[in-house]
Amino acid sequence: MDTAETAKGIKDFLTTRRAKITPDQVGLPSSGRRRVPGLRREEVALLAGVSAEYYIQIERGHVAGVSDEVLHAVARALRLDEVETTHLFDLARAATARAAGRPARARGPRRQVPQSVQALIDTMVSAPAVVQNAHLDIVAANPLGRALYGAVFEHRPEPPNLARFLFLDARAEEIFPAWEKAADDAVALLRVAATRSPYSKAVTGLVGELATRSAGFRTRWAAHDVRAHQSGTKDFHHPAVGAMTLRFEALDVTSAPGLTVIGYTAEPGSPSHEALMLLSSWAATEQGAPAPGAVRKAAPSRDDQTFG
Repeated sequence: MDTAETAKGIKDFLTTRRAKITPDQVGLPSSGRRRVPGLRREEVALLAGVSAEYYIQIERGHVAGVSDEVLHAVARALRLDEVETTHLFDLARAATARAAGRPARARGPRRQVPQSVQALIDTMVSAPAVVQNAHLDIVAANPLGRALYGAVFEHRPEPPNLARFLFLDARAEEIFPAWEKAADDAVALLRVAATRSPYSKAVTGLVGELATRSAGFRTRWAAHDVRAHQSGTKDFHHPAVGAMTLRFEALDVTSAPGLTVIGYTAEPGSPSHEALMLLSSWAATEQGAPAPGAVRKAAPSRDDQTFG
């Protein structure tokens, strides 16, 4: 990623953020014809307490020498949440490093899972658990987690990647009934990963592949949304046991930065809990069978048109 690309990343992010805020929301008059939705750059500058010329330079990606206090003021003016604010600072750090001519450091994908982490998830016999890296490779799973994500493990190429499955596998909307939300979340997480590791060939290669092959990915990528993956619920439809709504908790692995353990549970006594217990029994009967990836070929792409 060169200086022009990092500057464009800042411009696009700030432009899309101010487009989401109306003058009424921040107590400014909304009179007069507006060429673009949301706030004007001059209005953001006013709210941030800086000159219009200074804010315009920031939005153009010229952030060398811009203080943390000013960036925080811009974040408050645009009503950025914690994740978006962190993303703005990550973008600024990347731009400053490029402007200073610092050597690029490629941070490749972390795939080696510490034995202690694998041992931990293996003890979770009644809860599916997977380990993901920042760009959504599934690098480890316990038996129940592998059963839950069986279709993702079947998708090629290796390693199994959740974003690649969501956008390029015809089964994705069946396996993930709330596909729109799952797709939005995946792209928002990839946006964070791409900013924090701008020289990672694994990240840029995945983004390039998905942008070339999927119009749905391109549209979401252009929105510049970012998101954290900490807790919530996720809908699944497993071919063997049917529909499940599971709660998840995502825990960062401090001994292996970049890896996250995601564990799933179901509400006791709910239909999802019964389905999860059935999945556990089903997975146990499959233990002597070939791994999921060996028994079926990947389904055709859900959007495999190539664009030049």
